[in-house]
Amino acid sequence: MKSARSLIPIGTATLLPQTAQRVRKLEDQLLAYVARWGYQEIILPTFEYLDVLSVGLAPEILEKCYKFADRTSGRMLVLRPDATAQIARMVAMGLGGDVLPLRFSYRTTVFRYELEHRGRDREVFQVGIELVGNDTAQGDAEVVTMLAGVFEQVGLPEWKISLGHVGFLKALLARSGLSATGRKQAELAAAHKDLPQLEQILNTERLPRGIVRNILQVPERCGQQDVLEWGKRIAGKDAQLLKPLHRLEQVFQQLEFTRVQQHVLLDLGEFRGFDYYDGVVFDVFTSALGSEIGGGGRYNHLVGRFGQDRPAIGFGLDLDRVFSALERGGQVGSNGFAPVLLLASGPQARESFSLAQTLRATGIPVIEETLKRAHKSSLTWAAHEARRRGLPRVILYEKKKGSSASVLLLEFSGSSLKPRQTRVALQELPQRLGAEIHGDF
Repeated sequence: MKSARSLIPIGTATLLPQTAQRVRKLEDQLLAYVARWGYQEIILPTFEYLDVLSVGLAPEILEKCYKFADRTSGRMLVLRPDATAQIARMVAMGLGGDVLPLRFSYRTTVFRYELEHRGRDREVFQVGIELVGNDTAQGDAEVVTMLAGVFEQVGLPEWKISLGHVGFLKALLARSGLSATGRKQAELAAAHKDLPQLEQILNTERLPRGIVRNILQVPERCGQQDVLEWGKRIAGKDAQLLKPLHRLEQVFQQLEFTRVQQHVLLDLGEFRGFDYYDGVVFDVFTSALGSEIGGGGRYNHLVGRFGQDRPAIGFGLDLDRVFSALERGGQVGSNGFAPVLLLASGPQARESFSLAQTLRATGIPVIEETLKRAHKSSLTWAAHEARRRGLPRVILYEKKKGSSASVLLLEFSGSSLKPRQTRVALQELPQRLGAEIHGDF
């Protein structure tokens, strides 16, 4: 039987008001936190010229791009598949300025084709940062420490950072005797933690058993200082193997100083899925999800592919996965944006509008409507509208002869059928509402 035609492209999502507001607030929290470290937000173009951006992307990423022709020039365009490559292009063009280091943050969407059965999104919401022009262990530690601070800020449950250095395994593969093709295939297998595939590649080229054993142990080495000690024994006096280990050890020591080390697991098999990483790399995992929620690393040679060489490091977070982890951990509560329903009769429209504007100016969202019932049933109709719309508060704007300027505030809670009624003076209303509707995330 032929399946029904989908009305929504696979791998995309529509966020309805309640979720959208919570996601935006999460974005704001993340960007506000990194701003304290001096990272300034930039906005990237949604599409780029394919021939320009392709120099910074691996072939397997280019295969997943959405491409279309520019009607004006005829050149091929590509929907943004990766924010880091875009920022590298921007920096190489000199658009970021000459005062190094540069610190950027962004919120954006990336688009990559994924097979339907893999269950991955094709439209991915991201928040991330990039530190350009700093090639030190302190710079690496700054980014990892800031990443840890982000998770503490939003209350992510039981998270760990897997920290490694791609240089160790790359150097081990380079000295193994593998062909150039074999090394590339082995790197891809390591990036996907596919040990059977990695073993098959090594055995196909008939490498000595001792070399094969050492390479296969790398992805399984995960822990603390003991991981570095094991790596040093394998490295011996080989400078190409010792160099990444020394850098990783420096970063790890810095993280002890910043009190982040307890959340970090050293993983010499950490390789990431992008070919432009050439130094320290990391992924983030949480007990609430079975997959990583973000990661990043150092890419000192990526900017140079576009022209002007600059060292850089950064991270990107899959916002949907972060939100899902928070939700499963019970950390996503009220978004603090429940509007107040303001009801008034037609003759009082001018005064009602003035009150609505006063409340909005103090940050209180207001939905303004005209009463559609006679005065004697206004309470019943107000209660009906509040429950129909799922709103906790209603203001009835009505004047009583001989009374001071005030309104009737109706508040609905739990399963109570009747609202609590309070007459509130107009001058006190903004403070009363503001204290009640603005909650934490």
